[in-house]
Amino acid sequence: MSTTAAEQVKGGSFLLTPIGAMPQFTPEEFGDDAKEFARAARDFIQGEVLPRDEEIDKLNLPLTIELMKKAGELGLLGLEIPEAYEGMDVDKRSAMLVLEEMSKQGSFAVSYSANTGIGTLPIVYFGTEAQKKTYLPKLASGEWLAAYALTEAGSGSDAMGAKATAVLDGDTWVLNGTKMWITNAGFADVFIIFAKVDGQQFSAFIVEKNDPGISTGAEEKKLGIKGSSTRTVILENCRIPKDRLLGELGKGHKIAFGILNIGRFKLGVGSQGGMKRILEYAIKYTSERQQFGKPINSFGLIQQKLADMATKIFVCEALNFRTTGYIDEALHATSWDSPTAGADKMAAIDEYTIECSISKVWASEALFSVADEAVQAYGGYGFSAEYPPEKALRDCRINRIFEGTNEINRLLIAGTLLKRAMKGDLPLMQFGQQVAKEISNPIKPEAFTGPLARLKHGVELSKRQCMLAAGLAVQVLGQKLIDNQEVMARMSNMLMEIYAMESAVVRAERMVESGHRWAQIARDITELYVNESWHKVHGDARMLCADVVEGEALRHALAGVKAFTEFHPTSSARLRGRIASELIQKGSYPVEVI
Repeated sequence: MSTTAAEQVKGGSFLLTPIGAMPQFTPEEFGDDAKEFARAARDFIQGEVLPRDEEIDKLNLPLTIELMKKAGELGLLGLEIPEAYEGMDVDKRSAMLVLEEMSKQGSFAVSYSANTGIGTLPIVYFGTEAQKKTYLPKLASGEWLAAYALTEAGSGSDAMGAKATAVLDGDTWVLNGTKMWITNAGFADVFIIFAKVDGQQFSAFIVEKNDPGISTGAEEKKLGIKGSSTRTVILENCRIPKDRLLGELGKGHKIAFGILNIGRFKLGVGSQGGMKRILEYAIKYTSERQQFGKPINSFGLIQQKLADMATKIFVCEALNFRTTGYIDEALHATSWDSPTAGADKMAAIDEYTIECSISKVWASEALFSVADEAVQAYGGYGFSAEYPPEKALRDCRINRIFEGTNEINRLLIAGTLLKRAMKGDLPLMQFGQQVAKEISNPIKPEAFTGPLARLKHGVELSKRQCMLAAGLAVQVLGQKLIDNQEVMARMSNMLMEIYAMESAVVRAERMVESGHRWAQIARDITELYVNESWHKVHGDARMLCADVVEGEALRHALAGVKAFTEFHPTSSARLRGRIASELIQKGSYPVEVI
């Protein structure tokens, strides 16, 4: 991907662009430097973190602090901090490759991500020069650790409904309020805290743990991620210097929502790290566990589970690193030397709001499915706390709530697409009109070339079904569509599957064309995914039509959708059998990135 090419990539434009026409970074393009960072993270996780898994999950905070500081010594906390403040300033792709490795112990992954992401990046992008010099070197080294405090008892998804207040008293801000569910609160040295100035202007502040008036409650008792610190943060006439305002007065929403966007694609990448670890021990267990005189992974329905796990990992990698690639190229077009660098870089990330939310929702649900299937593959043992799937299932459940619930993110995906179309930023209506004209002469399989031509055809048919159904919803509901959450969610489901299918197809075809070692299993995985997901889009398109019209109008709409159904699946059972054989032979997810 080049910067010039990336500048032409609009967020959400994947729906309107022919498959393969957009630049797309794939995991096979990682360079040696990025792989070295990832190997260092893998060595750290395998050598320092996983051997102490049980201790971490007993909420041994001194141990977590020790491990975080060791990560700082290795440079793993400062990857996204500019070099001017003693960081490494690597690209997002390299940082995400590291994050994937760091995500293989659920509780530690949460502590690490909250510190390096939402805890540190607000200062990176919005801090003054003095603030950056004060805090970033300490955060890069691990001398100080960070937390992010946005949520309150009455304002979760509605972040702007926060009740915490800040009042300027001479040269001092006085903060009052209570923040809930704050990760790292039990050991953080610095907090990014949001409050309303004079009860009106939503703003962000930097608060240190030793400032007068800040305290924390007891550790929360949680369903999962039991080894991560989660506490209430209490502000009682908390006094901080005037220069601790972060960003502009009244512009805290730009920090809150912008940083959450970053957290979303990071959560997507972290999810694939969790899936790889789960698949590895699921393969091992099902190879060793015997029933009826055979290993249970010789049976078709266990092979189905293993193959579906590997498929989710491959697709997850494809869509996550595609999103991260777009963000990286947009960030490269802005320089830290610019006086507006932070705002420019945040705007570059915000362009991919749709893709960030897709990464978060798709990956978090894939991870939960993989963990759930691992429990099932273990049978009764999977329900026992003595075996790893039980903890994996509990730990990963939070991902569908973190960084905005999946419900909120579904509304963001479709809502952002529609708002950009209405503003003229995306030619959604024009493309819809073009698709409507194609009903009498739908796109044919022979219009596509390459080793995965049939799958490309399937993706393009899905785009057209989505456009017809979504266009009908816009036409019938108009502005009221934004308030119809079930319709919006159905639109988002189609968009997510289209983005996932397209990302996997482009990646797999490149692997086939380059003669990649794992090209065949990549092809099988991608064919399996399109086989299964194409029908999801078709079903959602039909149901979306039924949500907005009925009678003769519905029959007409369904006939239009049906015009784009000339996609013939192959045997998913045969594909899964081949995929499972490769997995069992290798003993882990086979498509190595590092």
